[in-house]
Amino acid sequence: MKLTLKPVFGLCAVGAATAVILTVSHLNSWGRDERPAFNVSTTPVKRDAGGGTSYAPVVKKVAPSVVNIYSTHFVKERPMVNPLLNDPFFRQFFGNQFQDNARERTRKEQSLGSGVIVSPDGYILTANHVVAEADEVKVSIADDKKEYTARIIGKDSATDIAVLKIAADNLPAVTLADSDQLEVGDIVLALGNPFGVGQTVTMGIISALGRSGLPGFNQYQNFIQTDAAINPGNSGGALVDVEGRLVGINTAIVSPSGGNNGIGFAVPINMARTVLERLASGGKVTRGYLGIIPQDIDADLAQQFNLPDQNGALIGDVMAGTPAAKAGLKSGDVILSVNGKPVDDAHGLQLTVSQISPGSNVTLKVIRNGVSRTFNVTLAELPGGDSTGGDQNDSDSGNAVADALDGVTVADLDPQVRAELRAPAGIHGALVTDVNSDSNSADAGLQPNDLIVEINRQPVANADDAVRLCKAARGEHILVKIWRRDGNFAGTRFLSVDNTKRAK
Repeated sequence: MKLTLKPVFGLCAVGAATAVILTVSHLNSWGRDERPAFNVSTTPVKRDAGGGTSYAPVVKKVAPSVVNIYSTHFVKERPMVNPLLNDPFFRQFFGNQFQDNARERTRKEQSLGSGVIVSPDGYILTANHVVAEADEVKVSIADDKKEYTARIIGKDSATDIAVLKIAADNLPAVTLADSDQLEVGDIVLALGNPFGVGQTVTMGIISALGRSGLPGFNQYQNFIQTDAAINPGNSGGALVDVEGRLVGINTAIVSPSGGNNGIGFAVPINMARTVLERLASGGKVTRGYLGIIPQDIDADLAQQFNLPDQNGALIGDVMAGTPAAKAGLKSGDVILSVNGKPVDDAHGLQLTVSQISPGSNVTLKVIRNGVSRTFNVTLAELPGGDSTGGDQNDSDSGNAVADALDGVTVADLDPQVRAELRAPAGIHGALVTDVNSDSNSADAGLQPNDLIVEINRQPVANADDAVRLCKAARGEHILVKIWRRDGNFAGTRFLSVDNTKRAK
């Protein structure tokens, strides 16, 4: 059975609106100089306390802070008209009445989600997909007993977080926790408006932390996973701890049917708070930028680089003119920590750097050639996202590489292929024209159109170099550095190729 990741907002039938609705505009300057005043508690929960008999006191504390969000999107459409009715023969009997009836009409699509009041002066956190296409937004509190119009301060699809503002004061704002203090097994409550039935509370535990790599969802993933029931309409709602502090914003479920199956996800409040503060103060989310292409470290790469374990992010490439290049970082360096915070893998490094403001000075602990070093880097602002995709050239001719890269065919990099790959003038190597799917190189990830630039840290200028170095290679694993073009994205990375088996 195929499992799918689904955002958890609900579609509602269109009904008559009784409240005045303010058209939403994307305001880059509205509220630019404001700072949300929210309450934060960073103390861990008391995990040694005995289990209580009721969570009613927690619910009473949090429930007033959780709101219902109704977003409306207007769709213009023209009804289908039979082409025969345009025929003059039919028009002499019916005139233009069918064409007049086929005028463009506006249809209303309405969706339902949840949100959380995070400051007394009206700032509300919700999931981006709840309001992503909204033309109008209403917010109701106290189970629809009071309605407000809302403005979208900003949206961040990369984290699936949006920030709303309503014109009200002295609102019951929730207290924010420190989501970095969470542990697997902590009890949590999920509050929201599933299926539009009204505010509902479910209970479960945190079943995992730092979930990432989920397909078809937002770019920056660091999800809290919980078995507290999350259903359509819960999107943007609160995930709180047993002290009633907000630890996450509910956002998605894994489900084959669209209903709860005990695997729900929430954006950690620390990540959501960073987005909120930047949207409220500057109208957009700015993220720190190092200018490297990091990759995970597997057991083979750890052995090749003489690392004690697989923790850290290996620098595959350093972009010219970027903060990393200016600080002296090099391809082959392994980043172990940022400002003292350990780096587990490439995704963890990207998350950490993205949440640091551009212009900040950071300290990186790095291993280079087995020696620990420290680098101070001033982060730049992450450039806009580049599109991906595009075809690459396939070549059918070349020299078979013996021994270490058995099953691989390479050729010299001629000017035509260089132009097609848009390879920089400073990149030299052997072009991979074919890889046997059953070979050790294919298992390691080598692909046609890769450029082999190093073998066992020795430079490769052409196909002859690749063949020569492969014949001379010894050991159970061979370290291969490649340059790869993938659409508009390009850079170098390392592969560790098993040298103990051969292509079939």
